[in-house]
Amino acid sequence: MELNSSQKEAVMHRDGPALILAGPGSGKTRVITERVINLIETGVKPDEILVITFTKAAALEMKERYHRSVVNPGKVRFGTFHSVFFMMLKVAYNYSADNILKENVKFSILKDIVARLDTDIRDENEFVRDIISEISLVKGNRIDLDNYYSPNCPVDIFKEIYEKYQRALEKRRYIDFDDMLIYAYDLLSKREDIRKKWQDIFKYILVDEFQDVNKLQYMTLKLLAEPGNNLFVVGDDDQAIYGFRGSDPKFMQTFLEDYPEAKKVTLDINYRSTDEIIRTASKLIKHNSIRLDKNIRANGNEGEKVTIKRFNNLNDENEYIAKCIAHYRAEGIPLREISVLFRTNHDARALSSYLKSINIPYFAKDFIPNLYTHWIFEDIFSYIKIALGSSDRKHYLRVINRPKRYISREVFNSPMVDMNEIYDIYEDKEWMLERLEDFEADMRALAKMKPFAAVNFIRRGIGYDDYIEEYSEYRGIKEDSLYELLDEISGDAKRFDSYTEWFKHIKDFSEELEKEKENNNRVMTGDAVILQTMHASKGLEYECVFVPDMNEKICPHSKAVLKEDMEEERRMFYVAMTRAKKHLHISCVKERFHKEYDISRFVEEIVEKK
Repeated sequence: MELNSSQKEAVMHRDGPALILAGPGSGKTRVITERVINLIETGVKPDEILVITFTKAAALEMKERYHRSVVNPGKVRFGTFHSVFFMMLKVAYNYSADNILKENVKFSILKDIVARLDTDIRDENEFVRDIISEISLVKGNRIDLDNYYSPNCPVDIFKEIYEKYQRALEKRRYIDFDDMLIYAYDLLSKREDIRKKWQDIFKYILVDEFQDVNKLQYMTLKLLAEPGNNLFVVGDDDQAIYGFRGSDPKFMQTFLEDYPEAKKVTLDINYRSTDEIIRTASKLIKHNSIRLDKNIRANGNEGEKVTIKRFNNLNDENEYIAKCIAHYRAEGIPLREISVLFRTNHDARALSSYLKSINIPYFAKDFIPNLYTHWIFEDIFSYIKIALGSSDRKHYLRVINRPKRYISREVFNSPMVDMNEIYDIYEDKEWMLERLEDFEADMRALAKMKPFAAVNFIRRGIGYDDYIEEYSEYRGIKEDSLYELLDEISGDAKRFDSYTEWFKHIKDFSEELEKEKENNNRVMTGDAVILQTMHASKGLEYECVFVPDMNEKICPHSKAVLKEDMEEERRMFYVAMTRAKKHLHISCVKERFHKEYDISRFVEEIVEKK
């Protein structure tokens, strides 16, 4: 297929800076490849060209596409930001691959630091993942620690973790991916001789997914591109969804301000989706103010109407999705051409369980977390096990002060707990004896209940919800997501008439999930529906896309408070919608786990009359 006029204009650009606004499905990869070919045909040496992407897979795809298109490809360099910058550090500082901190080692170092802190961090793995994102954000934007306020823990705690982490890296001569950017920028900014060497090597720089750059990457690119400023950046500010690691759609506007002479080309024809899908998605994204104006139109047919439905509950929603999947399958659409996109991988739990029960094969691109291994469930489970007669010390340690009873952990000094011994320890403290008696009375009551009543009694009768409120306040996080998880546990418990029945289900389900992980190895085999997050779907496309659970507090997420956060949430929904080629289904529910939920403001924006 021939290039359209906008694509040609971008490809034929020769010297100087250029910003290519590439809407979804507009052929940006082809434009980058064709421009490389055009540069070489007009006299640029292949080894003077650098193409930068964000992932190894994208770099490899671009390289393979280029090599298929030319007879003598030469030595054009394709690489990620990190691989390009690390190449410079290797030459300057003699670094080797052994100096690069592997992600699993990073996690282990931070987990060890967190475990040694005097804090009550219950969701340790999740907390460490959040801290990793924060460290990346701080480094990528060169934020002074004294001016940074963590959304996940007190300021002094974050500073302590950050400084201990850096000392651990220095001690072992490790550099993480963010350090690569910092060291590369410092190297190029402070050493004119080294900067000039690399500037002479790479005279033409092309950047894919430019909307995902952070401050440090952008600053380093500008240095590297001098003095010719042959910087050709391709991206879509409407698809900037990595704010948690420092990317900001404003850099596209900043680029035009920094290079007022830059050529600006908009790739505005979408070759992926129907006109109806594009119109609906465009109606949504125009509610964002932090964006460059563009008018995307479809190259294909009008297409069927985007389906928007509201269901009473998750079960009704899941039944509808499964029914549609069966219908499309009967029409000859492979299951791998059907994807269900969620705001977070936790949101996929209910549908995955339902699809499993009716034998529709699915592939979870991200591991779906097991509800029964979450620390909150383990607390509930420990309460019930004690009520049923367990004397195991680990269960008492989990819950004895959740909520606070001010009972020392030191009194549980044996593998098996004898409550008579605990009473003896506190025999001269009448108020403590009363607390112990209340605890035992609660356990006796709990033993006689059905699972659903038990969960609710633990939450409200015993006061576990109060503990969650205190914990959230200490962590500086919203309690909404933790309460929703408790609601999910309540909803799960309601399906069972006895603890025996519930515990058997938990054991069988967890074993099956573990088998799935072992067999899966994150590679899809056979034909299966793809379950994934909106983040993971970026750059992909499917015949049929379902976007369920479009409710307030889910999408937009409850953590989205600032205007910038809300606009990123809207961009995520936009990315999800524009993955669909022909069929797009959007749905929400009236209630989740017995709690009412409002329809997402984003759904209201796409159905509003203009």
